[in-house]
Amino acid sequence: MTDSPSARARNTLGRPFSLGGLTLRNRVVMAPMTRQFSPGGVPGPDVAEYYARRAAAEVGLIVTEGTYVDHPSAGTSDRVPRFHGEDALAGWEKVADAVHRAGGAVMPQLWHVGMVRAAGAPPFPDAPRTGPSGIPLEGTETGRAMTRADIDDVVAAFAAGAAAAEARGFDGVEIHGAHGYLVDQFLWSHTNRRTDAYGGDPASRVRFAAEIVAACREAVSPHFPISFRTSQWKAGHYQARLAETPEELEAVLTPLAEAGVDVFHCSTRRYWLPEFEGSDLNLAGWAKKLTGRPTITVGSVGLDNEFFAAFQGADGGVTDIEALLERLERDEFDLVAVGRSLLGDPEWAAKVLSGRFGDLRPFDAAGLAVLH
Repeated sequence: MTDSPSARARNTLGRPFSLGGLTLRNRVVMAPMTRQFSPGGVPGPDVAEYYARRAAAEVGLIVTEGTYVDHPSAGTSDRVPRFHGEDALAGWEKVADAVHRAGGAVMPQLWHVGMVRAAGAPPFPDAPRTGPSGIPLEGTETGRAMTRADIDDVVAAFAAGAAAAEARGFDGVEIHGAHGYLVDQFLWSHTNRRTDAYGGDPASRVRFAAEIVAACREAVSPHFPISFRTSQWKAGHYQARLAETPEELEAVLTPLAEAGVDVFHCSTRRYWLPEFEGSDLNLAGWAKKLTGRPTITVGSVGLDNEFFAAFQGADGGVTDIEALLERLERDEFDLVAVGRSLLGDPEWAAKVLSGRFGDLRPFDAAGLAVLH
């Protein structure tokens, strides 16, 4: 006898899961999504309420929007929150408290945009565009290649952010190593043309990311979970690939696991697509198989189109998650991150876990303009 759809969702997504010293009440994760509702980089009560609303509706783990580390070139907006400075950290502490009161767990995502930074942009207009080789993802506006001193400063900034996360009551920390931002720029041969120890073969290109992970691991308690977000695709380069084969992916992920990553957050545009020929495993499935670490899958969960359609004003219709549940049941991955579905419907997790699929709300792109 097979489970009903409601029982299947509850029995699969509703299972607790442990990461380091953290036990999550279920397998639902809120994906990090940049919202730009933190004027001056300081999250206010509306940001705390926004995250707490999802936690109160049974999201097990919230990964916050990307937050800038303490480095002048880290950001490109004065409305994106930062994770340094007493004013911002005090605001984030209130976010963590609000999520905990609502029954959830929360990690900040630490972020440096690297060459994605616009020249002259806030919060530090005089800061240079900087990256592994000063090469932009696209266009011709070059920047400054990072020196060894620059690398050390950024590594220290990530470690300071991780320490601050633990000190302010968060449940873990995520390093943003995806989507063509700074950490990913080191990983990708298109943007990393260095000839020193941080460039060349995959083992050298991963050195910067591994040093960040190791420094964060050293800065926090042994059982404080560290997540690493990774992707093949880059912003504006949706067909880009770090790895063409499982062996190449292993060369990237193994040093990160050895440095202290507890869970890999594997960003794809569509979770159901296989990553390599000859296997149905998606990116999260391969990351788990190759490293033995838990993984988070993400990509159009519960919706009938991809995320970039939202930036073009397209709404997203509700779809079933039967295929997702099947893959989770066979432990291809361990946790499921949900993005736009949770933006459009803060109660998505509670509805799915209780089998109220008919009550799910579609994603309205107009919702990007408000914080609800």
